[in-house]
Amino acid sequence: MKSDVIKRGIERAPHRSLLRALGCTEREMERPFIGIINSYSEIVPGHMHLDSLAKAVKAGVYSEGGVPFEVNTIAVCDGIAMGHAGMRYSLPSRELIADSVETVAEAHGFDALVFIPSCDKVIPGMLMAAARVNLPAIFVSGGPMLSGRAIIGDQMKALDLSSVFVAVGQVAKGEMSETQLSVFESVACPGCGSCAGMFTANTMNCLTEALGMALPGNGTIPAVDSRRIQLAKRTGQQVMELLAKNLRPRDILTREAFHNSFAVDMALGGSTNSVLHLMAIAHEAGIDFPLATVNQISASTPHLVKLSPASELHMEDLDLAGGIPAVMKEIGQLLKLKARTATTRTLGEDIAGAVVGRREVIRPMSSPHAPTGGLTVLFGNIAPEGAVVKSAAVAAEMMEHRGPARVFDSEEDATEAITHKSIKPGEVIVIRFEGPRGGPGMREMLTPTALLSGLGLDKEVALITDGRFSGATRGAAIGHVSPEAASGGPIATLRDGDIIHIDIRKRKIEAEISEAEMAKRLAALPRFESRVRSGYLHRYAEHVGSASIGAVLIG
Repeated sequence: MKSDVIKRGIERAPHRSLLRALGCTEREMERPFIGIINSYSEIVPGHMHLDSLAKAVKAGVYSEGGVPFEVNTIAVCDGIAMGHAGMRYSLPSRELIADSVETVAEAHGFDALVFIPSCDKVIPGMLMAAARVNLPAIFVSGGPMLSGRAIIGDQMKALDLSSVFVAVGQVAKGEMSETQLSVFESVACPGCGSCAGMFTANTMNCLTEALGMALPGNGTIPAVDSRRIQLAKRTGQQVMELLAKNLRPRDILTREAFHNSFAVDMALGGSTNSVLHLMAIAHEAGIDFPLATVNQISASTPHLVKLSPASELHMEDLDLAGGIPAVMKEIGQLLKLKARTATTRTLGEDIAGAVVGRREVIRPMSSPHAPTGGLTVLFGNIAPEGAVVKSAAVAAEMMEHRGPARVFDSEEDATEAITHKSIKPGEVIVIRFEGPRGGPGMREMLTPTALLSGLGLDKEVALITDGRFSGATRGAAIGHVSPEAASGGPIATLRDGDIIHIDIRKRKIEAEISEAEMAKRLAALPRFESRVRSGYLHRYAEHVGSASIGAVLIG
């Protein structure tokens, strides 16, 4: 056992003395040491209940002969960090989480790991760490939040956090009173769990299941459901089987697993951030998975599930419909069914008994919402390395759009223009210098997109950025434009009035500028000067790579 490095031999007597200080008995010294990597936090609603899940995991580990040790990582709530300087820290926190897990796992000689994430950057950060340290490992998330309920007019409506962001825009437009906004605010987030729609956190928890790194139900069982506690206990038991069979993350995180996760992502119409994170996880697992391959999977995978922000359905509806196993059963002919999973079986064996319970939630392959996937990667002279759009949440009339650019060098400038209603129908808002290096931190642009939706402009105005979008974003919101402006990407050359042509069906994004003019503008770009000169964000900006490869740290 790896833990022998801290407990075997005469020279390890000091180590054993410290373990005894923790309460370890002689018999426990003979057992495997299992690290329980928990992201419990009292400032993140998705994580405020993870202490109870950790207890269940530890009970499961102990019941199967392991000795669990709980340790913690940081977590950022993207919703609370949204719209101010705090959002610059969200994506960079992913790297801190991966590094901290590596540090504690290697320093303490754990034999295997159970990861307990819930929200946006914690899940990929932990998956990156699992691939990096490559100890037997398994995940159990905190589960999705239930949607809120409010009577609107004479009907009961399901609400979530995205409803509140859109309501802010409606108040700005004069279509909703501040009193009504207060009602939305008070009921939209009714308790613990990751926000109730197919936003980034729930997308990534579902994809952890599709990758094979979690047991069935991980993505969809609600946070408040007792089945979540049962799942946590079974996960603690299952890590002992993974250890016994020496099945490690890199045995599971294969090219076939990433194919499966992207196929499920397309069927779900998941968050655009999933592309960024899956690329980063593949990088840690040593898998080369070009962005162009994502489009190939999208082209052959129908969009079957449409949840908030693209509809009024939520995660609890998907769970009742059979969850991710049912989705994978429906698209089984498109999956690599021999891929191994944390159950120690193959994916095909895992989903053999799955049944679709509600066809209005999981449509059949023969009658999809769209014949191709819910995410699309665009290429063109603005984004030669690619850009990503949640095509599932784009109105039909915006799937192709041509209009003049309105260029802003920060989210704040764009938000101010939208708030003051200076954006005209037909325009293409460009927000640049918000990429991984330029931000720094690649902020999410949920505030401007939510304002556009609230103002009723999401079907008339497109928005492109080298920053990111929240999974709650709707409309023709095109992010991850690469290379970013701070790295001399073509988006840095755009000027007010340049005509931008977007064709999502053809996967194209072009500025109607000649090659000669583009080259002239690129040559004249001034040297980029970072907004941040010290601290973690300064170090992050110096070493972060392009969004097209997952915005991982390089060098």
